[in-house]
Amino acid sequence: MDGHNTVEDLVRSPALQLKVLAGERGLGRSVSWAHVSELEDPTPWLLGAEVIMTTGIGVPRAAAAQRAYLERLDDAGVAALALSAGLHVPPLRRAFLDAAEDRGFPVLEVPLAVPFIAIAQEVAAAVQADARQRLGAQLQVFGALRWLASESLDTAGLFRRLERLSGYDIYLTTPQGRPLLPGVPAPPPGVRLPASLEAPPTIPGGFALPVPAPGGPAGFLVAFEREGARPAGLAVVQHIATVAALRVAMVRSERETLRRQGAETLAELLQDVLDPETARRRLALAGLAADRDVVLLVVRDAADDAVVQALGEHPHLMLRRQSDLYVLTAADADTAELEAVPGIAAGVSRAIAPGSSLRVAQREALWAASRAAESGRPLVAYGADTTGRWLPADVGVLTALVEHVLGDVLRYDAEHGSELVASVRTWMERDRRVDDAARALHVHPNTLAYRLRRFGALTGRDLSATGDFAEVWLALRAAGQLGRV
Repeated sequence: MDGHNTVEDLVRSPALQLKVLAGERGLGRSVSWAHVSELEDPTPWLLGAEVIMTTGIGVPRAAAAQRAYLERLDDAGVAALALSAGLHVPPLRRAFLDAAEDRGFPVLEVPLAVPFIAIAQEVAAAVQADARQRLGAQLQVFGALRWLASESLDTAGLFRRLERLSGYDIYLTTPQGRPLLPGVPAPPPGVRLPASLEAPPTIPGGFALPVPAPGGPAGFLVAFEREGARPAGLAVVQHIATVAALRVAMVRSERETLRRQGAETLAELLQDVLDPETARRRLALAGLAADRDVVLLVVRDAADDAVVQALGEHPHLMLRRQSDLYVLTAADADTAELEAVPGIAAGVSRAIAPGSSLRVAQREALWAASRAAESGRPLVAYGADTTGRWLPADVGVLTALVEHVLGDVLRYDAEHGSELVASVRTWMERDRRVDDAARALHVHPNTLAYRLRRFGALTGRDLSATGDFAEVWLALRAAGQLGRV
């Protein structure tokens, strides 16, 4: 092997006469530089993979302090600690040596006859030998985005090529721990990410860098040295982070374009102005295949971004209409994360074939969203209502039923600001328990009893009779589907 690229290469050099005191398991660590430091904490000035050489002035004497000193160096990505024999090195405590063994952090002893400059020269020679390979890697990374255009590489293919080129396994993650770009995995659990933009980029086995974006990092890039490869160094990893940032910007722009186009398509579908064939073609372009049924959701009390994040990779169209957010997605899409959005109230229509009219689905989703808001449930599916499923879909029939049974009392409520319909519905939903319904309405039970009698007088229905009760209940469900209550 040309040069000294690992700690083991330095230890094997007969001219340096280095002795391993502890941490032999880490001799395979890469070395990028050799630096003299007598500071107790040199880590703010390090980039990683350095051999720190010291006469021992900065090494603490107490066992706990020695261990903390070693752990700081290891956490900063230092390759090894080289201590000069016979100068100012205090007695090395068992806690210090045990920590080196546990972490696989090499601690070396340098004979007094070997000057530190000899180690630095050996490492510098290795760095010079690697410079051409690293420069070539950097230049090729600069051309990464050209590959996207000229070779039609997708994101996964791009980063596989960057891995081969750089000598690192590449991971990308959002701040929440999800994959940042499609086709590039998130890092394994437990990987320590930078706490701030100023944090050192080195982590054990590689680097962790923020992926810049307007308003703050879009996420983080983690690069682990690949066994058997020749890692190209921090500069190349920084270039890859820049490529990731540009790719994130491109993906976000593409998604925003698709979102606008999807909103236009959904608006036309809700207006019923697209013929079925055109509708199916538009939905297919949005990722909703012609052989998968779709559902319409109406979402309330949730921000657009929260809904987008909850839907994840599920293809969908989305349109904001005042306080309601309309979402068209596959009927078999997982809604678990959507239901977990705090305070959300969402209604889901029955499944329909792609390209079908959304007129009925819109009424169903609006009705279900209202039920979700009233009940405090995050999501209500229209088909879950055992009574409502038996009502006809014809608006004219539903309107006639509501007018025939509830017309007079609805007009009375509108003219007097009363709540007779709401009171009867609440009482029915609570299985005719007056006390429970009164508590829900925040009124006295006697007040509710009066409202029930007044409702009966206006509608001409006896709520104690099974037939009248059933007719009123169906009329209330119909009024809900029509959005009149």
